[in-house]
Amino acid sequence: MKIAVSSHGKDLNSQINPRFGRCEYFLIVNTDDMSFEAIENKGASLSGGAGIEAALLVISKGAKAVITDNCGPKAAQTLSSAGVDLLVDYAGTVKDAIEKYKSSDLTSTKKAKSEPAEYIQRPSFDRGLGMGAGGGSGRRGGRGGGGGRRGLGGSNRGSGR
Repeated sequence: MKIAVSSHGKDLNSQINPRFGRCEYFLIVNTDDMSFEAIENKGASLSGGAGIEAALLVISKGAKAVITDNCGPKAAQTLSSAGVDLLVDYAGTVKDAIEKYKSSDLTSTKKAKSEPAEYIQRPSFDRGLGMGAGGGSGRRGGRGGGGGRRGLGGSNRGSGR
């Protein structure tokens, strides 16, 4: 059986990369004989959709399971739709994770570990709709509508009338 593991390096002693969609490499490991193929994750630098691209890559390589630390919901859905088991919250070396999988110490999940990026609240630097610039509740909205000495509004004190 083929298992894809998100990795920092190109060999079985490499550490698991915690980010599925942004990892440097995937090691596609055949659990029968521990042979493997290191594949560069070319979608890691995408501005969006890196997780889905990574999922499609490991699916195209015939992986039946994925071991990683963190996988976003869109990538998890893509893997699940293809029948690929997802195993998250794992650290250590690729080799150790494969050995644990073979001894049934790893359990799969169908849920993602992180929220989609568009739902994460980020600080805003926009002007917003605040009441600034004198937008208080005065008679003229705080916009200087008094008209000066003889203008529109205010009392007529000092106007000579």
